[in-house]
This record gives sequence, structure tokens and C-alpha cells, in this order.
Amino acid sequence: MPGAERRFRLWLLFTTNKMKKTLLLALAILAGAVSGTAFAAKKKKKEAKEPAEAVRLATSSDTLSYTIGMIMTNGLIPYLQQSEKFDTAYMADFLEGFEKITAAGDDPRLAAYASGMSIATRLKGQMLAGAKNEFTDTPDSVISALVFRGFTDALKGDTTVMKPAAAETVFTAKRKANSEAKTEKLYGANRKAGEQFLAENAKKDSVVTLPSGLQYKVLVKGTGDVPQKTDRVQVNYEGRLVDGTVFDSSSKHGSKPATFRADQVIKGWTEALTMMPVGSKWQLFIPQELAYGERNAGKIKPFSALIFTVELVGIDKPKTQTPATSADESKKKK
Repeated sequence: MPGAERRFRLWLLFTTNKMKKTLLLALAILAGAVSGTAFAAKKKKKEAKEPAEAVRLATSSDTLSYTIGMIMTNGLIPYLQQSEKFDTAYMADFLEGFEKITAAGDDPRLAAYASGMSIATRLKGQMLAGAKNEFTDTPDSVISALVFRGFTDALKGDTTVMKPAAAETVFTAKRKANSEAKTEKLYGANRKAGEQFLAENAKKDSVVTLPSGLQYKVLVKGTGDVPQKTDRVQVNYEGRLVDGTVFDSSSKHGSKPATFRADQVIKGWTEALTMMPVGSKWQLFIPQELAYGERNAGKIKPFSALIFTVELVGIDKPKTQTPATSADESKKKK
């Protein structure tokens, strides 16, 4: 960030609340000035203003105050250009708005008007852009004019079209439906690829298919204990997508086996681990609904079936304390 703009942002953070309020209101007036350009172009040229009264710095406080004002503009122009999309061609309009606000004192009507401009600028910018981005590639789209109308109707208390509670319910339902449709549109092919792979894989003699849809192939038979869901297990593993892409392995995280509770992983893993004796090495073929489903997990895209080679090295048994003997107790007392 350029030094001048950085200094301006620091001024925003550390000046008094009243100073910050004045500056924010001035920025709000700027938004109104820019949006009202078309209207201003139709008006006749304004009469030339009288020159500003000469500044007289009679006291030390006068000088301090004037320098504060000047220094606070350091970095203001790049800040406005970046954050508010400010066009310096309208500097006169900006100054007119600034002077109007600073001269008005605590006029609540003008403060409310300026707040309306500020909120409108944010709504037309970041908020509307965010909404449109969320509903890109979905069956529905966001229509700016109706967003603005719904906004103003809600503030007016106008329930002719819809009550606020109903709006919340409708929006929540539409957001969910559109999100699901978007995910299906973008990643539905992963579901089909996984289903086709698992259907073909199930035909192999060495592959066992469980009622849940989980498939496994025994590579090495173990003879040790079988973990419970709440047991911590030690595992070496490698994970692949159905196209053969390796997305993770225990060797990437160090030379020791990965350690975790058997019920703190995806469903397909939990089901397999609680069937495997220690010393076993299996190949797991996990349908997407027993893996990450519609979630996006880095290299694992939504609806992806997964293939894991899993070796169960051991189970971390909790250490049991040996009961203290009477001799031990007598030593403690001494």
C-alpha cells in the first residue's frame, strides 16, 4: 500500500469518533454527487461563488487545527479512487457536499440523508455484487431494481407484496435450492463417473460390496484386534480419485502413521476400520455419500467417489494405572 494512502487509513483508525463520523459523512455525500451527475448536467451553470475567506492562524491552536485538516488528506485521493471509485473530475461536487455536511452541525435530517446515500452506495456496490455472484450459474438471477424496491418497501413497512417473515422463509428456500442446483450443474459429472466406476468395480471377484455401498478388497489379512469406533487407530494410507489422481497420503505428513479416532473420519473409513483386524491392509472404494458428498475438500471435488489403500498398523490403548500397594502408600507418608 502506498505510504500516503496508508497514512490516511491510519488517520481513519486513530482520529476521534467525531472526526471519523465527519469524514464518513463526507464520503457519503460524494456517492450522491457522483450518482447525481446526470441531473447536475441539466442544470444551468451556477453563479460563481465568492472567494473563500482568508485564513488567519492567530494562535498555536489555530495552527495545530489547520495542519490536522491538511494532513488528514494524505492518501485521501487514492483511497477514494480505490474504495469509492472516485472520479477526480467531480472534485468540486465532492467539496460542495463536504462543506454542506461540516456546516450543518448536528442536523439530524441531513445526517439521515447522508446515511441513505452511504448505504445506497454500498448496496449498489459490494452487497449487490456479492448477491449476484452467489446466484451465478443457478436457475435464478438477481434483478437490481427489484432488490432496491424490496429494500425500500421493508424500511417503509410496506407488506403489500410480502411480509418480512415470509421473505426470510422464501429466501432461505430459494438459496438452498439454487445452491444445490449450482453444485449439481458444476459437479454432477463427478457423481456419474463415481457411480459408473463402482458399478464396474463391484463385478470383480476380489471386491466385497457392503449394504451401505462401501466396497473393499483385502490385500493383507490381519490377525490383531478390531478397533471400536471410539478407539484411536494408527494408519498408513494413500487416497486417489477414480481417475487415479493421488490427493493425499500419510507419507506426506511424516514418517509415522496417522493417528485419529475411528469415528472422526468419513463414514466409509469408520465402517471399514471397525471391521479390520490390526495388521490388515485393504483397498477401499468409497461412494461419494460415504465420503465428502457435496462438500468441496481441496482436490476432492463434490460428489467424488474415492479409493484408499489403508493399512491398520495398531490401536492406541489407554494406559491403565497400576493400583498402589500398601508399601507404596507408606512410602508416600514418610
